[in-house]
Formats: sequence, structure tokens, C-alpha cells
Amino acid sequence: MSRPQRGGTRRPPTSYRAVLSLPHARAPFAAALQARLCYGLQGLPLLITLRDSTGSYAIAAVAASAFGLGVALLGPARARLIVRHHRAFVALASGYAVALTGVAVASTLRLPAVAIGLAVLAGLCPPPVGPVMRALWGRLAPDRALLQRALSLDTAAESTAFALGPVLAGMLIKATGAPVALVACAALVLAGSRPLARAAAGARAGIPAEGGHEAGTRDSLGMRGLLGLTLPAWAIAVAVSGVEIAVVAAWGTVTVGILLALFPVGGVLGGLAYGRRDWRGPLGGRPRMLTAASAACYALPALAFLPLVAGGTFLLAGACADIALIATYQLVDAAVPEGRHAEAGAWVNTAYNLGSAMGMAAGGVLAAVLGSRLSIAAMAALAGACALVTVRRR
Repeated sequence: MSRPQRGGTRRPPTSYRAVLSLPHARAPFAAALQARLCYGLQGLPLLITLRDSTGSYAIAAVAASAFGLGVALLGPARARLIVRHHRAFVALASGYAVALTGVAVASTLRLPAVAIGLAVLAGLCPPPVGPVMRALWGRLAPDRALLQRALSLDTAAESTAFALGPVLAGMLIKATGAPVALVACAALVLAGSRPLARAAAGARAGIPAEGGHEAGTRDSLGMRGLLGLTLPAWAIAVAVSGVEIAVVAAWGTVTVGILLALFPVGGVLGGLAYGRRDWRGPLGGRPRMLTAASAACYALPALAFLPLVAGGTFLLAGACADIALIATYQLVDAAVPEGRHAEAGAWVNTAYNLGSAMGMAAGGVLAAVLGSRLSIAAMAALAGACALVTVRRR
């Protein structure tokens, strides 16, 4: 169900200030950013807390992987739950905060089995902050052009939170310890989720009854083209994760730390630049084109295997990745029935998260068998193949 264009032929404002000036936009956006900062921060404190509790990086990594798997696979189910029961958002946030706090307490008390169990439980209930916020932008923005700017600003803010998160987490762990940092993450998600839940409930009150009925009876993968929309996100995530592993194997952690920082920087810059311009080309082909552009980016270091070339690759690939996600969110808003936007957006996130996990695994194997350079070439070929597949699915 697509939103009608409003505003006639008036050219929409190009400033992101217009997005933040939308009625009832600033408070939920700030709340969502606060909760997303928790997601950016939590990875390192969770791993270190579990390591301190179990005495083993291997066991801690397995528990953290189980946590991440629950976050990825159950994202659409959590989004569907909060659409049907709006109070479930705060309930999920509360359960998530309690579980994270429990991991910190169990680690301090030297109860490793309890800490591992609570970490796995926490992965089952993080509130779907990103999908809910993007669905809310779909209700707040009066036309497609302003929605593009809103989604671009939202994606840039999310990328910034995930880029700054590990740095802030490292500083917080050094100052207070990993368990305290984990409790701080719990406080952030609680503080951000309540105002976002209120805003989402207020917006949902305006959804027509037939939209809500449709949302409750149609299967998410049955929505037209949704599976095809997730393929570019999956391919881009597989490629970047695989290339990251290859680069780590080739040049070590110091060089890689600088190189990998360029990916979110490119994403923020590319997303903001994309949002400011009114694009005339068809929206449907943009994720496919950007997947192909990502493949071309990763072909560069395979041809010229130098850190400087890899740096330019990560900067450009980050821009392609974020713009592709923004365009996919636009397509979700245009093609998915009213009331199902949060769930559909969660499927996009799930595809990206699963692609990231699969890319790390494949990248490690390929780097060991083929070497770093050929591993990067294989990831570029995979992204290119997925771009071709989406052409056939069109």
C-alpha cells in the first residue's frame, strides 16, 4: 500500500532540518538513537564479561554467537509481536535490560552457567528499535522525497552509533569494567525504548482497521517481492564481512583498524549525500545497482592488493552499503501493506545480520585456503552474482 504524494508540485526542502522539524519527530528519533547506542556498545562488554565469567574466550565467543543468532533470526517475530501488542515493545526492552544486567551480576558472582544462559536469553528479546523507527518515519513524512531524507538521516545516525559504539565501549570498560559497561547498555535501551514505544503507539492509532486486519493475516514472506528485497542486503553483508576477514589475515590489526573505520564513515557520508538529492531513476533498481557497485569496489583490492587501495574500497563500499539499505527501506515502505513495515524492515535487518555472520565464516575459510587476495575476489564475484540474480527476479 503506497503513500499518496502530497504537496503538489512544490519542491521538497533539501535540508535535514526539515526532517527534524516534522511534528512529533525529534523525541522518538532521539530515543531511538539512545537505544541504538546500546546496540553499538554491547558487543565488547558482553564478550569481555562472559570471558571473565567463564575464563575462556572460546566459550565466551560461542555464547556471544548464540546471542547474535537469536538477535538476527527472531527479529521479524519480535516486530510482528509489537505490531499486534504495542505494549510488548517496552516488555521486550525490560526483559532485555534485565537479562543484560543479570549477565553482569552473574559474572561478578562467578556463576558462568547462569551468565551464559542469560546472554542467550538476552538475544531473544532485544526490541526492534530500527524497524520501528523506520516504520514511524513512514507515518511522519508527508511525501516520498522527505521520507528519503528521513530514512537517510536515520541510517546515518544508526551507522554513527555502531561506529562509535566499540570505541566508547573500550573507554567505558577501561574506566569502570565490563560488567558496569553492560549495565550501562541496559540503562540506555530502557531509557530510549519508552518514548519510542509511545510515539509508535500514537502513530499506529491512525492505521485503518483493514490495514491492521491485513497485518494480522498475511505472512511476511508472502508480501510481494520482500524476499527479493532482502537479497542485496544479504549479499552486501556477506561481501564486506568476508573482505574484512581477508584484510585482517593480510595486514594485521593496526592497519585493519584504520581501514575498517572507513567503512562506516563512507556509509554516513554516502547516506547523507543520497538523502539530499532528488533522484529521477526508478527506485526498484537501486539496490541491485549498488550491489553491483559493491562488487566493483571489492574487485579493486583484488587487482591491486595494497592498503591504500583497500582504504578507498572500504570508503566507497560503505557508501554503497548504506545507500542500498536506504533504498531497500524506501521500497519496503512503498510495497508492503500498512501495518507491516516494521516486520518487513526487520526481515531486511535479519538478512544483513545473517549475511554478516556467513561472510565471516566463509571469509575465514577462503582466506585460509585461497589466500587473502583470492578471497577478496571471491567475495566480489558473489556480490556480482547476486546483482545478476536480482536482475532475473525483476
